[in-house]
Amino acid sequence: MDKNIAILAGDGIGPEVMQSAISVLDAISDKYGHSFIYTKALVGGAAYEKYQNHLPQDTIEICKKSDAILFGSVGGPVTEQTNPKWKNCETNSILAIRKEFNFNINLRKATIYPNLVDLSPLKNSLIPNGLDIVILRELLGDIYFGEHYLGNKNGSRFASDIAEYSEEQILSIARYAFDVARLRTKKVVSVDKANVMATSKLWREIVSEVAKEYPDVECSDMLVDNCAMQLVRNPSQFDVILTANLFGDILSDELSVLSGSIGMMPSISLNASGFGLYEPAGGSAPEIAGKNIANPIAQILSASMMLSYLFNLQKEAQAIEHAIKTTIMQGFGTLDLKDAVKVVLGTKEFTKEVIKNIL
Repeated sequence: MDKNIAILAGDGIGPEVMQSAISVLDAISDKYGHSFIYTKALVGGAAYEKYQNHLPQDTIEICKKSDAILFGSVGGPVTEQTNPKWKNCETNSILAIRKEFNFNINLRKATIYPNLVDLSPLKNSLIPNGLDIVILRELLGDIYFGEHYLGNKNGSRFASDIAEYSEEQILSIARYAFDVARLRTKKVVSVDKANVMATSKLWREIVSEVAKEYPDVECSDMLVDNCAMQLVRNPSQFDVILTANLFGDILSDELSVLSGSIGMMPSISLNASGFGLYEPAGGSAPEIAGKNIANPIAQILSASMMLSYLFNLQKEAQAIEHAIKTTIMQGFGTLDLKDAVKVVLGTKEFTKEVIKNIL
């Protein structure tokens, strides 16, 4: 299989962990006879240095000509956010690329490996066999994209944010969530606030209609406040979580903390045609950039999900996931995993161990 992949490494630790993902993909292509062609493009602060633009047209054109986008991370130090290079960098990069390609579906996968349960803030008794949850978040609707107002009303300060959803937006992600569930344990929990919000009432109504199209998939509804609580009380009850933009933003961050390290969580952003951007859920971590200590697992798993969800290379994706699990079981890990592994390795060295375990 020949595939063209746009490589947007970005800033901070992005280039380091991206190289890890590319090295793993190269090992897969050698072993299974594929050809992955990489075209590098600039984004974030790295792009601003050359173009004075966080998402230049040259980068957009490279993405359009590719079969997938493998994305690293963008953003700079908190203390330099007034610097034009970093000001609104994430918004101008991430939100802009979502709008450009109509990425309306975000999928994040939270995995806790059994021998890393000590890193999780959860009690070991709650996750004796680890954890594997997929959360699907709608990306282009809700309160983030509605009208925003900050000003005065009747002589006092006033603010409003309007949340909006169309039937088509909810249908798109709901059907995708049920398709994903069919490949897993056939169980979907739809999260909303239907006891209060009109958008959630519509959400629940449409999800219920979609559920009838998938009689083999169990579907239940849960209020978002209860879901946030249940994720720390009984996370094993969840497999696929389906939710709106605002709730998904919050709950996916909660899930990333439960895994014990944000460097473990990959994600996908997709549009209706199936074209996607694959990226780690964590940030650019500029404070550790260039030190060869970043955890590359989320970036590698993002590449693995690209193989699985887009290219339908299930065997190859499973080989990567098995290699990572095996490497951790052998006692190897990066600095953020030091409390649960026997041997702490650098980013490059850990990647080499993963490649050794690709079968």
